[in-house]
Amino acid sequence: MTQWEGKAKGTPLGYKIFIFFIKNLGLNAAYSILVFVAAYYVLFSFSTTKAIYYFYNERLKQSSFRSVISIYKNYFIFGQTLIDRTAISFGLKNKFSFTYDGKEKIQNLLDKKEGGIVFSGHIGSFNIARYFFDEFDMTDTGVNLIVTDQENEQIKEYVGAVSSDTTMKFIVIKEDMSHIFEMNEVLAKGEVIVFAADRYVEGIQFIEEEFLGKSVKFPSGPYKLAARKKKPVLYMYIMKGSSKSYNLYAREPEFSESSVKPSHVLKEYIRNTEMMVEKYPTQWFNYYDYWEDLKT
Repeated sequence: MTQWEGKAKGTPLGYKIFIFFIKNLGLNAAYSILVFVAAYYVLFSFSTTKAIYYFYNERLKQSSFRSVISIYKNYFIFGQTLIDRTAISFGLKNKFSFTYDGKEKIQNLLDKKEGGIVFSGHIGSFNIARYFFDEFDMTDTGVNLIVTDQENEQIKEYVGAVSSDTTMKFIVIKEDMSHIFEMNEVLAKGEVIVFAADRYVEGIQFIEEEFLGKSVKFPSGPYKLAARKKKPVLYMYIMKGSSKSYNLYAREPEFSESSVKPSHVLKEYIRNTEMMVEKYPTQWFNYYDYWEDLKT
């Protein structure tokens, strides 16, 4: 089974269908097609279903029957997050409710104007962070979302052409490593960067640490950057609640920035992420051999 290759799940046709339903029939109609789409993926998307079955059955120790139910719910909720992100980009943010657990921690980070690093991941709806941050006072502090080149192209192709303005900026990870200079520059200016720091890509440097009972490779770059720059760190998760609601969680680390090491940052990330997995098990959206434990 293949590694993650830097491309988010979703197709141009799928987005076009969602857009048609949202614009012409409304959000609930768009959700209704997910009944069939989720079933299709369970039955016919063998590699992703195999990977997510392993997550529920082996890592979360669910029974085979419960694992299959969780897979269906997972695909359904993931489809909802894609629809919601598209709807919000059309200017329909008022159709949703947003709650915050730790909002003051993010605002304090922005108010310090010292720069900072926010760690997130692909549990929940990291991709709508750009709209959540519009609720904060960012008058004097820029916020930069770190994305892969493939993810950036999807943002432009599927959402960017019709999206409402957002104050968040993007730094694209490039092969020539120029993104490192951009990150150093914005941190030096006192701005904040936001990472989804849970996916390792073959060929890059990594740190191994136990996650949900088994060793996983994590990209070392974000964690080394946090340790080297000694900037304030937060862990943030945006989770879909019931109906059309989203919940943001922001957590501070249990270490001092002055003595931090990359392993400290990663272990805190794992601790907080495992708590989110326990609370929202059907919002784990890594559809590949995450633990490198499946046969090809």
